Amino acid sequence: MALSSWFSRLRYSSKKPKYNNLWHSFFNKHNKPQQSHMIIAQGFLMNSDHNNKSSSVSWLTSLLPMALALSAAGSFALQSQNTPSLCDSSNLHDQRGASFGGKGSTDYVVKGSHKKVPQELIHELKAICQDNMTMDYDERYFHGKPQNSFHKALNIPDVVVFPKSQEEVSKIVQSCNKHKVPIVPYGGATSIEGHTLSPHGGVCIDMTLMKHVKELHIEDMDVVVEPGIGWTELNEFLEPYGLFFPLDPGPGATIGGMCATRCSGSLAVRYGTMRDNVINLKVVLADGDVVKTGSRARKSAAGYDLTRLMIGSEGTLGVITEITLRLQKIPQYSVVAMCNFPTIKDAADVAIATMLSGIQVSRVELLDEVQVRAINLANGKNLPEVPTLMFEFVGTEAYSREQTLIVQKIASDHNGSDFVFAEDPEAKKELWKIRKEALWACFAMEPNFEAMITDVCVPLSALAELITISKQKLDASPLVCTVIAHAGDGNFHTVILFDPRDEEQRKEAERLNHFMVHTALSMEGTCTGEHGVGTGKIKYLEKELGIENLRTMKRIKDALDPNNIMNPGKLIPPHVCF
Repeated sequence: MALSSWFSRLRYSSKKPKYNNLWHSFFNKHNKPQQSHMIIAQGFLMNSDHNNKSSSVSWLTSLLPMALALSAAGSFALQSQNTPSLCDSSNLHDQRGASFGGKGSTDYVVKGSHKKVPQELIHELKAICQDNMTMDYDERYFHGKPQNSFHKALNIPDVVVFPKSQEEVSKIVQSCNKHKVPIVPYGGATSIEGHTLSPHGGVCIDMTLMKHVKELHIEDMDVVVEPGIGWTELNEFLEPYGLFFPLDPGPGATIGGMCATRCSGSLAVRYGTMRDNVINLKVVLADGDVVKTGSRARKSAAGYDLTRLMIGSEGTLGVITEITLRLQKIPQYSVVAMCNFPTIKDAADVAIATMLSGIQVSRVELLDEVQVRAINLANGKNLPEVPTLMFEFVGTEAYSREQTLIVQKIASDHNGSDFVFAEDPEAKKELWKIRKEALWACFAMEPNFEAMITDVCVPLSALAELITISKQKLDASPLVCTVIAHAGDGNFHTVILFDPRDEEQRKEAERLNHFMVHTALSMEGTCTGEHGVGTGKIKYLEKELGIENLRTMKRIKDALDPNNIMNPGKLIPPHVCF
């Protein structure tokens, strides 16, 4: 079964060049006992020699001033156990911690410690999953190397399991927690920030067999699904009922992964992001317990909002096993329009002006001239290679056409030209297909390169300035860089192509990425609008959110996952301390 599953996904994978020069970690994985006070100060843990009495005394002596200082603020207990630091719970139980992702990190290879999976756990997993598990190297390698991301890890999962039910997931997690073996949930493998890396080995839980629609409530306009179903498959199921699920990330994304990363897509400008379209969840926690986060009511003021806590948690708090989704009626009519501009600022200004006009657009997508060139090359098109805006208007036929004419006037006031629109269903589908496959089109220009993809988002009024400044940097770079923006909500991506064998090109790509992120943060924006944090964006979180925010996140993580088995090394920077 596992081998056939691997073959079924081969079309999403491609061989990547081997990396000959991996950057060294900023911190050594093993440190001498007498250096413990230095490591504690840096927020990292070390392997102490618990048989060495003098080392223990030295460690306690180094912590005494800290304990006295903290006692003024409140009661603080120090215990002489194998927990020599107050930082990074990823190491509290087995010194498992990735030396990656701290402040200022430019490394992109996740180096985690690895311990052998106990044979007892293998037997337990076999009893739970029967034939739906594998230790085949090719399958483990496939699950340990993201297909759409340049992020890498030195380790791969030791075991891949394919549960078929929530009960099986609960038993798997319970066994892993008992043996303190890390877990990495796995869905459509479309994430690009290293979410599914297995830096510490462990067990990869592939959710693709859990892909059923469990309940459809047509009159309530909601649906209950398992996490392994893709959004495109779900919409095929819903179409005969006149309903659809409005979020549209990359092809191949599954509902579970979309919840985990709090994704959105081109329709978010009208329908919101994943957090706005999930009614409730069922989640398996680190101890194997199953929690339902809410009722099926459209609104509730009962208790903490656990649904929103889990959405965007990237598998670090639990494994999502069931999702209740809000649905929408398929629009009666739609029009897709395109317009060209002399500069990218003109295009961004039109996107902003359109939103300020009060028109309820369904999509506003911006492509720069380099991205249009890539589309022409990959699809055999002959589109004008200039900054381009794509719109979608929905409603009645009269309303859609009225919106189209209003936006045409706005575009003409901002140097827009060649305003064209399509109403034929096949023509509209083809236009959005081209947009959805923009990333793959980029590789037509540089087939053997990797892509570093930015995901900044700023308040709408700052979008034109940010894109303009960023575009100047991108055009001055020797690398091939494209711009794709969800211009209606201030979110834009750049695809920066670089040769992974060329260290200077990788550094140049990282420099551009840093520039755009820090510029966005200076405008009260975010480092990630929809792709999530994973390992790739973790280094920016303290500047964006502040250390108190991160400490609060860490307290939640430690409370729900005290053994740190749930996707360790993701989302929370390793330097965060209590």
